[in-house]
Amino acid sequence: MLLIEGYTPDEILQLPDETLNAIVLRDEPLVFSAGSANLLGRFKVEDAALVMELAHVDGGGEGALPALAALARRYAERQNLTSIDWRVHAVHCAKPNLQLRRVLERRGFEVKSVAGVGECYQRVEVLSKA
Repeated sequence: MLLIEGYTPDEILQLPDETLNAIVLRDEPLVFSAGSANLLGRFKVEDAALVMELAHVDGGGEGALPALAALARRYAERQNLTSIDWRVHAVHCAKPNLQLRRVLERRGFEVKSVAGVGECYQRVEVLSKA
């Protein structure tokens, strides 16, 4: 099981909403680890969407991004959000990670100019309602 800052996804989802809002969903840069990866991201809820903005991913080959995606999906569904808006700043890197770019493109991410963010790989995942 991949740990995010030492917690399992289930343990993170068991935290009270007030704690998650205070620690994670602050719309401020946050450095954290997921498995052996170190990430820099910013997370918030905006207009019924969970916005997942990743500025830097260093290391990690064991599935840090898929684990983060699964956690985001479970959280968004629990909160009855309508979508997850992924924004990955991998367009203008000094040392581009070509493997990351291929993975993003294969998963349907497109380079877009996002207001207030700039150019990034973006994918909006619409969540189905049961």
